Amino acid sequence: MKRRDFLKMSTMATLAYSINGNPIHAYGEDHLLSMIAKTRGNNDNILVLIQMSGGNDGLNTIIPLDKYSELSNARANILINQPDVLALSGQANTGMHPAMTGLQDIFNTGRMNIVQGVSYPNPNFSHFRSTDIMFSASDSNVDIDTGWIGRYLDFRFPGAPLNYPDPNIFLDPLAIQIGSSISSLFSGANGLNGLAVSSIDNFYQIVSGTVDPAPATPAGHELTYIRFIAQQTQSYTQVLQNAASIQATNLAPYPANNNLADQLKIVARLIGGGLKTPVYMVNIGGFDTHDNQVDFLDPTHKTGEHANILTKLSEAIAAFQADITLMGKQDKVTGCTVTEFGRRVKSNASVGTDHGSGAPMMVFGTKVNPTVIGTSPNIPANATVSDNVPMQHDFRQVFGTILVDWFDIAKADAEMILNGNQFQMLPIFKYAVGTDNTPLQNAQHALEQNFPNPFRSHTTIRFTTSGGMVQILLYDEMGRMLKVLYENEVPAGTFDVGVDRSALPAGIYYYQMHISNKTFTQKMVIVN
Repeated sequence: MKRRDFLKMSTMATLAYSINGNPIHAYGEDHLLSMIAKTRGNNDNILVLIQMSGGNDGLNTIIPLDKYSELSNARANILINQPDVLALSGQANTGMHPAMTGLQDIFNTGRMNIVQGVSYPNPNFSHFRSTDIMFSASDSNVDIDTGWIGRYLDFRFPGAPLNYPDPNIFLDPLAIQIGSSISSLFSGANGLNGLAVSSIDNFYQIVSGTVDPAPATPAGHELTYIRFIAQQTQSYTQVLQNAASIQATNLAPYPANNNLADQLKIVARLIGGGLKTPVYMVNIGGFDTHDNQVDFLDPTHKTGEHANILTKLSEAIAAFQADITLMGKQDKVTGCTVTEFGRRVKSNASVGTDHGSGAPMMVFGTKVNPTVIGTSPNIPANATVSDNVPMQHDFRQVFGTILVDWFDIAKADAEMILNGNQFQMLPIFKYAVGTDNTPLQNAQHALEQNFPNPFRSHTTIRFTTSGGMVQILLYDEMGRMLKVLYENEVPAGTFDVGVDRSALPAGIYYYQMHISNKTFTQKMVIVN
């Protein structure tokens, strides 16, 4: 363990165990906090955030095949040959970089949702500032010193981080980041709501109870003692050791020489060991591809720095998904890629791309709606160095949908967590998961597939409810709310809602039923 790791671990222990040096938790449970936490913390779903640092070139990751001629004009020196683009099931207009065979398989087996054109108004092209904006979920002209995950953990675990761990409420870390420090993403009102596992080696030292060797001197012996004390007094060392001992080995092979895979391997082991930590974060760098994005000697443009990093991303996620599936945890885990911005439409003379705006986000897991939300980015016929990928979806729509549909909190609470920003839900998940993970229906409510589907002029939506205010909204494929199809207070029963095509063009649409703070989504198709 390095000295900075010891200092960081000591700081985390102080945050978790004391206020002004006085230990807490020794005098019994705060019943009010316990009651609030239990009502807000009954969902044991897990989110794994994968930060793609540097700003990923989305146009060469999720490739818009229907805009290929425009791309050829704008970035011929880096564009993947069309025959080499990986096909995605049911998506004639969209493909993947050939380095991403693992992610292609995840999509084609119904375990990935892709959201096109994710950005925010008035984008900032600084790595640091744009990351701050994304993590704080703020407007681009507003500085906020807390993160949206930190505020979510404040909401779910009142009194965090000082009142945790608490044997009567929650013993596990509230969030874990594999990295040298805790991101501002986890910053809450009272401090950092997370634990840093500072390095891969540090994790295995915690698990085994060993430390880095110290010099064979009196000072070195004292250093060894201090290191052991630091580990022993770290708030969550024991729970990490317990989880790692329960899941003593990973069940799927991970690629070698892949730091992201090493990080996800740890996450999978902790999840497999029963850790209830709701949020994990890992990081993969190398996406700031101003030059040498592709190997200029390779006419197919399939090799180069971008291909190398996408290979690591794809192989790591595929191994992680296989691992948690073998552990039987796949239905409780969803992952989401995050990058601070995309790249410009037009490539540069250094065989690379410069800082841009919109980029796709990938959400993966067994409970996602396996489709592409949005259309292929609009690419000018004669793109200039100033042209950006237009925003189709505000990143807060993605985060807000995760809060509501994955973590099962009310939309109004999600908007509060997102700094009061109202957002339109996106059909990222097959249904609102709720607390029991029952697909589309539970003991109270059910939303059925419209019939007929596809349809030309008229269709019928059927829903069953135990009663309450029901609202059914219609969205286009880009996640834009088009109209309210139904809104009424109803008694218990089964109801049919007729839908006329009216002026809607042919295409893919989604309808969502909102009732009792739950959201249920189905897909409908209009044909000519």
